[in-house]
Amino acid sequence: VKMSSMDLEKLKMTGAGRAMAVLTSGGDAQGMNAAVRAVTRMGIYVGAKVYLIYEGYQGLVDGGDNIKLAHWQSVTNIIQQGGTVIGSARCKAFTTREGRLAAAFNLVKKGITNLCVCGGDGSLTGANIFRSEWSSLLDELVQKGRITDTLARQHGHLNIVGLVGSIDNDFCGTDMTIGADSALHRIMEIIDAIMTTAQSHQRTFVLEVMGRHCGYLALVSALASGADWLLIPEAPPQEGWEDCMCSRLEGSRITGSRLNIIIIAEGAIDRNGKPITSTYVKDLVVQRLGYDTRVTVLGHVQRGGTPSAFDRVLSSKLGMEAVIALLEATPDTPACAIGLSGNRAVRLPLMECVEMTKLVQTAMNEKRFDEAVKLRGGSFENNWNIYKLLAFEKPIQSGSNFSLAILNVGAPAAGMNAAVRSAARLALAQGHKVYAVQDGFQGLANGELFEMEWHSVAGWTGQGGSLLGTKRTLPNKHMEKIVETIIKFNISALLVIGGFEGYAGVLQLFEARSHYDELCIPMCVIPATISNNVPGTDFSLGADTAVNAAMEGCDKIKQSASGTKRRVFVVETMGGFCGYLATCTGIAVGADAAYIFEDPFNIHDLKTNVEHLTEKMKKDVQRGLVLRNENCHENYTTDFIHRLYSSEGKGIFDCRVNVLGHLQQGGAPSPFDRNFGTKLGVKATQWISERLTENFRQGRVIANSPDTACVLGLNRKVISFIPVTELKDVTDFEHRMPKVQWWFNLRPMLKMLAKYQTSFCEYVPGEIEHVTRQINRTKKQNSTWQTSLF
Repeated sequence: VKMSSMDLEKLKMTGAGRAMAVLTSGGDAQGMNAAVRAVTRMGIYVGAKVYLIYEGYQGLVDGGDNIKLAHWQSVTNIIQQGGTVIGSARCKAFTTREGRLAAAFNLVKKGITNLCVCGGDGSLTGANIFRSEWSSLLDELVQKGRITDTLARQHGHLNIVGLVGSIDNDFCGTDMTIGADSALHRIMEIIDAIMTTAQSHQRTFVLEVMGRHCGYLALVSALASGADWLLIPEAPPQEGWEDCMCSRLEGSRITGSRLNIIIIAEGAIDRNGKPITSTYVKDLVVQRLGYDTRVTVLGHVQRGGTPSAFDRVLSSKLGMEAVIALLEATPDTPACAIGLSGNRAVRLPLMECVEMTKLVQTAMNEKRFDEAVKLRGGSFENNWNIYKLLAFEKPIQSGSNFSLAILNVGAPAAGMNAAVRSAARLALAQGHKVYAVQDGFQGLANGELFEMEWHSVAGWTGQGGSLLGTKRTLPNKHMEKIVETIIKFNISALLVIGGFEGYAGVLQLFEARSHYDELCIPMCVIPATISNNVPGTDFSLGADTAVNAAMEGCDKIKQSASGTKRRVFVVETMGGFCGYLATCTGIAVGADAAYIFEDPFNIHDLKTNVEHLTEKMKKDVQRGLVLRNENCHENYTTDFIHRLYSSEGKGIFDCRVNVLGHLQQGGAPSPFDRNFGTKLGVKATQWISERLTENFRQGRVIANSPDTACVLGLNRKVISFIPVTELKDVTDFEHRMPKVQWWFNLRPMLKMLAKYQTSFCEYVPGEIEHVTRQINRTKKQNSTWQTSLF
């Protein structure tokens, strides 16, 4: 349900006279602090009193100093911290009527009737019980003389909203829970480190990751690392799995691999429900194969460390939406949880989600494992199927007589190698011949191709940059030579993994079809660029890694100001004319401003920002951070903004410049880009294979229709293959980006959380979703080109 601009403007300041509180409960998860910050600041922004409840439900029961009024500065500089600064605790008292009675008394005393709870399904269920009992609790407090009847009538209804904080990503209805992406970052850092020592000593490592009831972390880690074997609770291995696993490990060594990685979720079981332990797996490998084998149990390190960029943006988005949901809630509104669907916040019926989550465990208990995988959602099932598809080399029954050429175009982007690996392996499994092209279209023109085999791409998933080599060269100047190469190698299809040049290059090849019949072959573009400026898709490979790299740089820059005199940093980001990188990094680091080309600004805006920072510095805040996209303005350069801030802030703060430069291309790809690249490679190859079959006639491939030259785009949750010709009308070729970009809706969030006065009608509220509707959509998606990001 969308609200009109007028309704949104009315909503602003409707928090006046209202009080809300936020608490974190259950196991901690990275990103909880970003959520607390967003709820606090958005609550204050709309005029409400906001209270922080320390130590979770225990603090709610104990009251006193555990419930404190928050101010804007109360949540300053916490967005980059892991864990939860307001504490979390398991609370037995709250599970009793007496405990909830004490909690109700403590809230009523402060006038609080709006509660935001960030925790797992147990914490959110507890909140719903509290809400349903609220009236009877107040009646009991009146009977006992602890509150007046008037006070009870004034606070007759409790509104609650849940934010799901769980590293396991085990809550039905939302694509991702707060903390899951950060936990994957910790896991992948450890796997990358272990792989180097495993390779040095020719070892096998058994890695046990968290997931007592849910195998999400283990599954995505295995997919993102190319692990040799995987054990998760939702899909126990078949009888005799020990023989299959040992055979797989042995086969890997025979083909030249110096290491083996086995990933096991802590809750892994066999088909009879008996636990499979990491020690059992290690002993099995030692006894059967004699391999030097080690066990690493990751444990609580997965909960630790700073939150990823994704979790910071997610938590900020969900936290702000929670406040709007509380403001709109009525006594008839069911308790809701705020979740993520694609790239949008959605409001979900809380108990419907909890019940669906419990159904997964019921299915596992009853050994209906196939159903358990499906109940986890389309994304989980998709990940599981792709892992099985790519992990084990399949015997090829017969060749297809088709050959696929894969090339990287544009600047290097993390995730390119993951896409090459999955595309090549699936194409080989389907019987195609696969050629790798070095150095993009220029290499294609020069005939720099080599044939790939299954093991040619082993270990590529975790490699940053482009192992094939990449150049920005467009095909127009080399068309004759490109055609010669296509004829020489008998190339049946092209897979281009790259940025705006990749899209523009395929468009040129399509338009040249009228002159060259050899170009009438299927062509697919997988968008891969840190700028995220390819039309036809919400996300490009490499953008997530780039935001994380920029965020880590800004975190260090911010830290350098602590304990020194007041300082403002002007940080320049890459991105061409596209402001995605600057905007998302700005949200993730709590920047005071992010100047981008798409959001025009003038000298008056700059002056307002300087004055805002000047006031901020007078209130015991020691640092300011301003981001500037490299092409945001022709005249207001990074040097100009630095000089302006230095001059206007003289005597109050000093100013420093940092140009992040190519470090934004990142090192190792983020878990998101590894997973995303792997999925896109599979989807692209499946699409190419279908087009090859459809367009094979008279002994050759003749693909000349517009729908045979496409960009593989992800828009919200729908993967679609959009003809490059259709995208011309929505492309700004002068500035090399789409004319309309979804992430622009994040701009008001950045401004509101930095305390700038901005029109509230710019804020885009979340949609109301139902889990059953999502399930029906997922069933429909199984037969179409649809998936989830995760």
